[in-house]
Amino acid sequence: MIYQDTINKIMDTSRIEEVVGDFVSLKKRGTSLIGNCPFHNEKTPSFHVSVTKGIYKCFGCGKGGDSVRFIMDHEKYSYPEALKYLAQKYNIEVEEKEESPEVLEANNARESLYVVSLYAANYFANELWTGEQGRAIGLSYFKERGFREDIIKKFELGYSPDQWDALILSAASAGHKEEYLEKTGLAIRNEKGKVYDRFRGRVMFPIHNFTGRVIGFGGRTLKTDKNVPKYVNSPESDIYHKSNVLYGLYQAKKAIRDLDNCYLVEGYADVLSVHQANIENVVASSGTSLTIEQIRLIGRFTQNVTILYDGDAAGIKASLRGLDMILEEGLNVKVVNFPDGHDPDSYMHKVGAGAFKIYIENNRKDFILYKADTLLKEAGTDPIKRAGIIRDIVESIAKIPDDIKASVFIRECSHLLQVEERMLMTELNKIRSAKFKKGGQGQGYQQGYQQKSSNANQHSPYPDGPPDNLFDDNAPMDLPETETRADDDLLQEHEIVRLLLAFGHELVSWDNIDNMYIGSFIMQNLSDVTFEDETCKLIIQNYKEEIENGHLPVANQFIKNSDRNVADLAITLSSSPYSLSENWYNKHKIYVRDETVNLKATILGGLFHLKKRKVDRILLGLLQEIKVETDAVNQEILMQRYAHIKNVEREISRFLGSVVIK
Repeated sequence: MIYQDTINKIMDTSRIEEVVGDFVSLKKRGTSLIGNCPFHNEKTPSFHVSVTKGIYKCFGCGKGGDSVRFIMDHEKYSYPEALKYLAQKYNIEVEEKEESPEVLEANNARESLYVVSLYAANYFANELWTGEQGRAIGLSYFKERGFREDIIKKFELGYSPDQWDALILSAASAGHKEEYLEKTGLAIRNEKGKVYDRFRGRVMFPIHNFTGRVIGFGGRTLKTDKNVPKYVNSPESDIYHKSNVLYGLYQAKKAIRDLDNCYLVEGYADVLSVHQANIENVVASSGTSLTIEQIRLIGRFTQNVTILYDGDAAGIKASLRGLDMILEEGLNVKVVNFPDGHDPDSYMHKVGAGAFKIYIENNRKDFILYKADTLLKEAGTDPIKRAGIIRDIVESIAKIPDDIKASVFIRECSHLLQVEERMLMTELNKIRSAKFKKGGQGQGYQQGYQQKSSNANQHSPYPDGPPDNLFDDNAPMDLPETETRADDDLLQEHEIVRLLLAFGHELVSWDNIDNMYIGSFIMQNLSDVTFEDETCKLIIQNYKEEIENGHLPVANQFIKNSDRNVADLAITLSSSPYSLSENWYNKHKIYVRDETVNLKATILGGLFHLKKRKVDRILLGLLQEIKVETDAVNQEILMQRYAHIKNVEREISRFLGSVVIK
């Protein structure tokens, strides 16, 4: 268990923008930093980071928290693992109390997979540089391929000895269990129960996650036997999911963000070669066909992708297949085609780093030009094939979600293919219309519109104004739905909690009240109010207890609360997806009043709106009781109580500026 003093130091040192910025490309907007949410797929940023509050909040999927919570959610770490990650990032020494073997076993099951993977990576690297086989076979191979020692060390390349159990025996002597070697795929158990090394006799490429931890391996054989697969990759495990991983991303993420472009290649060696040409913003699809998850991973750092694929026919076809998937995700795509027979690796070593870099910069083509050139050459003069190609290209353009980009490509395509722009646009609209109908998007749009309209009116129980007969005893009752009233009550309860978190530490500055904090003022005025929402009730109760104990709570106490419901609500109420543009005043000379300018109106408004909602519900309940009560005496008592509550409601409404029908 980590000592509390160490936890406090980690929490105080961690900066939310630096922690999140390692995983998400953030841009400043107003007082917040925004980016595409790493927890759900989105093309318009709804993920906000507040530097001053030290929290993040996604207004799309709802996730939020502080630096520790972000690492826990993103990396699927436990609380101690997330703390240790942050401690390592900020060079903080972690002091821990001893825990029982049972607790350690439960906490470290997943961690053990990382530990044994790191051990294997170090073992393979050590064998490459110091082992007899490693130096003679593995290191010689890399050097013959033209890779410099700094590149070999940067990517922690290694060699697995050509023995059945070299790694297994070494790991066992270091205290690692066979079960973890099996779970990571480093070892395989055959039908007879014998365990052996998966990667024996191969040069090794460790695969890292975002944070630089080894999660898997790719191994290349140096044998010429056609029955031996050229590459073997780690199987899926609790820490390695190949469809969610890009080889080289850990080494490339900073360069991708800084240069706002990502080069995408096919293989491990391609990544190494491009790095050796001093181009660091390059990743590979890790031995798999490109997946949507990998494309979205790139999209978190940049919207620009340049594909570097083989110059042969198979490479070209592969690039065309991947293009459409990238386009659908809204990314901008360029392609570099290498001379026939070359891939990025072979071409770099043929022409050298300098010429390779110049070639890439001078030969990037927009996808539409690349695809059209490629397919038109294949079709020749055959009119039927050319018509099919035109339709194929328009189908690709139809996948672009941005209408402006799509129209630009239509114009370019019109000149290139010598087809009228109007005809291409007609074909584009047909394809989009068919897709729209097939996906049932018309219905979805209507439902979404109705939902938005409903949400917009939830702030008032009567969106079109209160009915004229609300307080007419002889009029038929037409009450709002119970669910709507409950939602309105919840909104008012949330507003009180928001005011406590935002202004509770400010001093009251009205009605000659001295030496009282707004938090205490609000709590005094809630003595006659019962909260319905359990989380709100818990926050109010905690706030009250803190004040009674002589402490004034601050928002961070609730944001970092161990109760996840309390923390989530505090984060939500402390965040906003909107910020007021300075142009309202600077450009348009429109002044928008800040709620802090008149805190009295802000605080009393929140209190009285809450009380009015509660009083309205009491009055409606009394009206219902009066209508069904048959005993004259009881009816009189109810009428007197109704009159008393009605007077309270008039006083509240007078402050709020409402009109109450007599």
